[in-house]
Amino acid sequence: MGGKLNSLTDVLKKTLFFFESLTVAELTPYVHRKMLKDYSLPQVEEKVSLCLSQHPCFYRQGDAWHLNLEGLRENDQFYSLLLKRGQPLNLRDILKNGNTKKRKIKRLLAEEVLLISDGRFIQLDNGYWGLTEWEVETSHYSLKHLIVKAMKMNPGGLSLQQLHELVNSWRATEIKTIEGVLRKFPYFELLGEGVWSYNPMIRLLYDDLLKRFLSMINRQKDRWHRDRSRWRNKVESLKKSLRETTAGQREVAAALAEKMELAGQHDYLLTQMAEKDLLLSLRKREILRYREHIKKLEAKANSILHQCRLWVARTNEAREEVARMKDLLTKNQSSLEGLFTKLQHYKEKDRENKARLLELKEKHAVKVAELQTEIVELKQKIERERASAALEERRLLEEINDLSNALKKALRVEEEQQRAYLVAQQELAAAREECKVLEKRMKNPLIRLIMKICSYFGRFSKEAV
Repeated sequence: MGGKLNSLTDVLKKTLFFFESLTVAELTPYVHRKMLKDYSLPQVEEKVSLCLSQHPCFYRQGDAWHLNLEGLRENDQFYSLLLKRGQPLNLRDILKNGNTKKRKIKRLLAEEVLLISDGRFIQLDNGYWGLTEWEVETSHYSLKHLIVKAMKMNPGGLSLQQLHELVNSWRATEIKTIEGVLRKFPYFELLGEGVWSYNPMIRLLYDDLLKRFLSMINRQKDRWHRDRSRWRNKVESLKKSLRETTAGQREVAAALAEKMELAGQHDYLLTQMAEKDLLLSLRKREILRYREHIKKLEAKANSILHQCRLWVARTNEAREEVARMKDLLTKNQSSLEGLFTKLQHYKEKDRENKARLLELKEKHAVKVAELQTEIVELKQKIERERASAALEERRLLEEINDLSNALKKALRVEEEQQRAYLVAQQELAAAREECKVLEKRMKNPLIRLIMKICSYFGRFSKEAV
């Protein structure tokens, strides 16, 4: 069968057809292996449970899901056609002889919806439809589930050799690997003389314990990761502080060396500066006098320049203010004219809106009254329907009682007829035995002679009469 499966529903149909019954947790790995590889396992499990509950071709018994292979009567013709052809077919090729295009499309959609809800059919990604029972790809299924399927097919138990032959027909496997799987899981029991059996109750308990153990392991793993990250942060902080302390020590050593070098230079400079201080002290006094005189002259010049700058800035600000006021005056006049026109336009809109609001209020009142009348009529209609339904229910209950009484009478009559039939059979058997006894007696030649004489005299008497 060429092509891959089209949807999640088809994958579930194929898997449940092969294994007959699986839980959602067992179906999830196969679906994740075939499709939805970008999703996590909890997301895939949620989508699988949603798909199983939405489609009527799947039904649940306890925790396990099964595939309904009875199908719909509307699809029996297409099912027989696929069995006859032995290869996938396309509905568009079959429905080419429709009356109109719209009718053909509607019929095609209706047929596809019915086929999706039927457990006997699967859809391929090229639009073709095939049968679920055609060539199951057992390479995608685990060896454990293949062994479980073989055990379910033979509930009385299988020997290791028989199990290897059955599993090897689905997938090439060595007998040692099968024995390893049987000894690995506790729900495969050795009954004696090399016969292995499958216990589903132990499997449920094992899966429950495995889930609890995995949840405990995950919690321990999360706790270990948290502790590891915390210790890593501590180690990083300690390494950082160690690097800072080593860098500080190096800086202190460099500073001490630099300080000693500077101290030597300072002593040398002090000896030179002591000689030059005498000359500089005399020159400083003269420079200080010149600086004081220059500062006084600079202060006078700065005060005069500052006053001039203030007067120039004030005149420029006054001119800018006058120009700005003129611009504002022109803008205000134009904006007042625009606002006046907008105000007139808004007044007209307000009048129109008030008129519309009055019309809407009237329409709303009329609609509310109509809806109230409809609600009252619907309530009355519902009461009448309830009363008629109650009367119909009473009538049907009376008919059911009458039919049950008639059925009881018919059963009694049938029992009496059976008794009479048995009595008649017994009488017939007795008559047959008597007939056999008479036939044996009639075989005697003396009795035959007497009967011939009697028949002769009987004929003679009739002729005489």
